[in-house]
Amino acid sequence: MTTSPDHVGSREDLAAFIRSLRRSHAEKGSSWENTDLPSFLEALAAWIDDADGWYGNTRRELPPGSDWTFFARALQAATVYE
Repeated sequence: MTTSPDHVGSREDLAAFIRSLRRSHAEKGSSWENTDLPSFLEALAAWIDDADGWYGNTRRELPPGSDWTFFARALQAATVYE
């Protein structure tokens, strides 16, 4: 089970990480800053806008091969996928 974004190295790891987030929300979602979908998506968009700053503040490099299209398609597909 992948519980850290630092251990995501494949599509399967990403799916496992997302499932771990879902379990975390089910168990202690009330402790999350963004407890509902609209606030979660807004925070996600804000973080993506500021990703350069976060990576700089944590002394990490923004991954050069980020596949933003894959992530966008995954988010959109989840609106209709069963």
